[in-house]
Amino acid sequence: MSRPLVPGLIAEGETDEVFLGGVISRQLREITVQSSRCAVDVESTEVGSRRSIYDHDRTTGALRELAGDCHLLFVHNDHKERDKAKRVVSDSGLSTPVIALVPVQETEAWLLADVALWRRLSGSDHGRLPARPRDVEKIADPKKVLAEVAPRRGKPIRDYFEYIARNIDLNVLAQVPAYAEWVTEARNALKGLGYL
Repeated sequence: MSRPLVPGLIAEGETDEVFLGGVISRQLREITVQSSRCAVDVESTEVGSRRSIYDHDRTTGALRELAGDCHLLFVHNDHKERDKAKRVVSDSGLSTPVIALVPVQETEAWLLADVALWRRLSGSDHGRLPARPRDVEKIADPKKVLAEVAPRRGKPIRDYFEYIARNIDLNVLAQVPAYAEWVTEARNALKGLGYL
């Protein structure tokens, strides 16, 4: 018999929800597949009714709503709102663990970490990407670089968020320090919840 694990997410915007929601579920599956305690059925990430760009009370309220259905919660803000995410985590008052997801710049930097994935996309300008995954955090304007790297024909840029979420190499992404930080926090929370 397997034990369910439902993650929940409050993010800044729609593309963040698409990318992070997919990556969170995949990463939690990767972590829990190694569990010796029990088989874990990681479900799709539930997305909150509000976005984290709203005020503190509405973001905290959205986390409380998610806590009724989720076992582990994530709140995302980009670097400019780093303190906001951390304050929401510390003020949540929930028994459900809440983890801040805060890239050094913006979520778009994480989409740029896997050069091999971009090489497989016909028409992408992967030459604009740093050689080391960890260096995506040094990109001053990840949104601009993503627009320059993504193939110009066909899909709008936002459509690549889901594709990258499904296909990015999680081992490569784990080389990005801010990404690795939330993974470590999630692993510790899962231990505390008895999943690991």
